[in-house]
Order: sequence, then C-alpha cells, then structure tokens
Amino acid sequence: MNRTGRAVVASGQNFEIREYPVPEPAPGTILLRQELAGICGTDLHNWQKGIEGEMLLGHENVGIIDAIGKGVGTDYIGNSIQEGDRVILAPRADERVYGFHPDPDEAPHFGGGFADYIYLTYSGTCFIKTGAPIDVAVLTEPFAIAVHAVMRAKVKIGDTVVVQGSGAIGLLTLVCAKISGAAKLIMVGGPSGRLDLAKQLGADVTINIEEFSSVEERTQLVRDQTLHSEGADVVFECAGFLPAITEGLGYVKYSGVFCEVGHFVDVGSFELNPNQMLMRKNLRLEAVWSSQHEHFVRGLPILEQDEFPFADMVSHVLPLSRIREGFEALDGGYRLGNETVIKIAVNAQAE
Repeated sequence: MNRTGRAVVASGQNFEIREYPVPEPAPGTILLRQELAGICGTDLHNWQKGIEGEMLLGHENVGIIDAIGKGVGTDYIGNSIQEGDRVILAPRADERVYGFHPDPDEAPHFGGGFADYIYLTYSGTCFIKTGAPIDVAVLTEPFAIAVHAVMRAKVKIGDTVVVQGSGAIGLLTLVCAKISGAAKLIMVGGPSGRLDLAKQLGADVTINIEEFSSVEERTQLVRDQTLHSEGADVVFECAGFLPAITEGLGYVKYSGVFCEVGHFVDVGSFELNPNQMLMRKNLRLEAVWSSQHEHFVRGLPILEQDEFPFADMVSHVLPLSRIREGFEALDGGYRLGNETVIKIAVNAQAE
C-alpha cells in the first residue's frame, strides 16, 4: 500500500513541512514511526547560524518499529525485535548521522526525527529496544552525552562538581555525576524553573544567573561552597556559551578537571591565558565529541530504572506545525508563553 509521510525541512532559519512517499524497508533496514524527537541545543545553534542548504534535523529519537527489512531480527545488544516494539537509536552511524541529513528530496527522504517516520538505512546503526515511556526514552541521546562526559572527567566518590547550564545536557550531567559518587553538586544556570528541577535531580546548591549577573559574584558563590574555598574538583561546561568557558575555569581548584560539553557547533573563539587559566592551576582539560554506542548501552538501563524524575524534563511537546515556536522559545529566554522551557520534544502524531 502506497503511503506518504511528512518531514520538516530546515533551510536558513525557515521550516517547511513536505510530504514524501514512505519506503518499504530494504533488507537490513527498519522503518520507525516517530513518537518523539527532542530539540537539541545543537539543532538550536545550527539554526541560529542559519542552516546551509536544506536539512532534515532531529537526532534525539524514539519510535515504534513500523516495518522490518529481511535479515534484521535483533537490536544492537541482541534483543529480538518485532513490529510494534519501541526503540531508541544512536544518531551516529558509519557513513552518516541521523538528524543531520542533507538533500531531503532524495529518496528515501526520512533521515531525521522531525517527521512522521525515520528510516534506519545506514550501516553501523545502533538501535535498542526499550520499555521506557516515550518522555523518558527521548532523553537517551542527551543522557549518552552526559554519560560520556562524566566517564571522561573521571568523577570520583566525594568530589564537588559544578555543572554550568541547566538545559537537558546539564541536568543529565548532574544526574550522572551524582550516581558516579559526587558528594556535592552545584548547578549554575536558569531560569528558576529549571533550577527547581535541578534540585529534584540532586543539586545541593543552585545559582541563578538571572539573580546573580556578575561573573565575580557567581565565582565567589561557587568557591564558598567548596572545601577551604579552593574551588570544585570537576566543572562541566554544558551551557554552550563562550563566556561560560572562562568563567568555569575560574571555578576549578588546583589540580582539578574542566570538561567542555557545550560546544558541538562552532560559534567562534575566545581569549585564553594558558599560563593563568590552565598551567598555574595544574588543570586537566577534557572535552567530549558526540557519544559512542557504548554510552547508549550504559545509559539506557539507568533511564529505564526511572529513579529520578526524568519525565519532568520534557516540559513541552509540540506538533510538527509548531516546530518554529519550539526553536524560538529556546532562543528567547527559555519560556513558551508563561511557562519555563526545559526540554521541548516534537510529536509528529500530535495536532
């Protein structure tokens, strides 16, 4: 039976919904009916710069198996699969990344999550069956980033950890630091609604950048919460703003760790004094680029245990027709109407 499906095509700062024929899965592929796709900070930063050409976005995905091509019987970790199963996927495959798909008019069309379907065609695709609710499962990709960051920074039992940025990546990094043994967790971000959720997720101290606008004041507040006011053992920069890097370096104690997590898009350069900011602090500087399949395998079971209020992070679910509102809310003070935005997800089935 011939079917058509919708996909959001992004170009510059514009969004257009187009209809395409839905393919029957070829051998070695599967077709998913999209349930939710999160709007990521990377999507936002690319949109702020202006999308070059045309692109199918949406790389934080959870969907239901609609049809299975010949030769596919199990997911990445060996679970048997069938039509109707819910799966999450790692966007990075061998030759391409789902959610950064150029040439949308070229078949098979459905290479991003802001659509009715997503067609898993690339070799090396990692998809995993899950029983998690959709508003938890959609967090798997950002959670994998947090898993990667905390593993890379080597958070130890008893550490004092600062997380800059209270969006999804920052909040999930907070959780990963907590379960890895951090004894004190300090969240620097805003607005207040996000910081309230940070407390529910384990933050011991929150510092609202809307209330404390001075870098010097915030730095002193952070240091006052550390042993002998020496600074934090580990600082994660998850805000994605260049000035946050130099500010965060000021939070780190001697022989501490600074881990950069917030700049997956090139937004420019900043001035750095390597002697004062790095060497004199005997600093260990880390950075993560995307996540490997290992981090999805490690992270998904923690989400499935649902020991934290993960679902509360998905503050808004919008239909395809309102995707621009979601991007503009993340670009304009993290509010949609009178409500604080945390994670916005797109549901192609919603009206």
